[in-house]
Amino acid sequence: MSNVVPLRARPAPDASARETAAVVSDLVAIAEQLHDIGARTATLGRPRPETERTVQMLLDAVTSVERALDAITDGGDYSPF
Repeated sequence: MSNVVPLRARPAPDASARETAAVVSDLVAIAEQLHDIGARTATLGRPRPETERTVQMLLDAVTSVERALDAITDGGDYSPF
């Protein structure tokens, strides 16, 4: 029998906070890009029903990204430092 206890490496808390902040930043950038794409889609001159469906799908995607942000930031109360 051995008295050696194996240890598992865990990331330092500040490294975890930096990684979370990077993910939050990426998600915010994605949401902004989806908003911009929606605005550009509206000006393509496609048939109105098609345009409305496309813009609605993009808005749904933005909502999904915002929900992910809400989850990762514990309801928006996120301060990594």
